Amino acid sequence: MTAETTSFVYVTYIRSTPQKVFDAITKPEIARQYWGHENVSDWRPGSRWEHVRADADRNVELIGEVVECVPPDRLVITWANASEFENPRKHSRVTFEIVEYEGMVRLSVMHDELEIGSRMASGVTKGWPAVLSSLKSFLETGKGIDVFAKPKVAEAAS
Repeated sequence: MTAETTSFVYVTYIRSTPQKVFDAITKPEIARQYWGHENVSDWRPGSRWEHVRADADRNVELIGEVVECVPPDRLVITWANASEFENPRKHSRVTFEIVEYEGMVRLSVMHDELEIGSRMASGVTKGWPAVLSSLKSFLETGKGIDVFAKPKVAEAAS
C-alpha cells in the first residue's frame, strides 16, 4: 500500500535577477547568509546534494539527488532527512522555477510527494515561508531574517 501524498506551493516576487536567485539557492556561501544552511552539490543531474547546517558542527540535515538543473531557470531535487535517505519512500521532491517578470523575479517553489500527516509535511509548510521570506529580504536589502526565530507566546493573564 502506498501512502497518500500532498504538496506545498509557495510563490514570491523578488526584486532581483534570475541568476542572483538561482545562485542564492545553489551557492553555499550565499545560502548560509539567509538560511543558516548551505546547499552543497555540483548541481549535475544524478549528483547528490546536502543541506549542511552553517555552524561549527556542520551537521548534514537533508540529503537528496539533483533531478534537473537548468540555470538560472529551474532546479529539481529530491529531499529526505539524512536519517531516512536510504529509504526512497521517504523522499519528496522540490522544484524551483525562476522566471523573469516585469523587472523582477517570480520564484515558485513546489514541494511535492510529501506523505500526508508526516513530520516532513508539517515542517515544510512552516519552513518554506520563513526561508523564502528571508531569501527575498536578503536579495532586496542585503540582510535576511532570522529564520530560526520562534514567535513568542503571550503569557496568559491570571
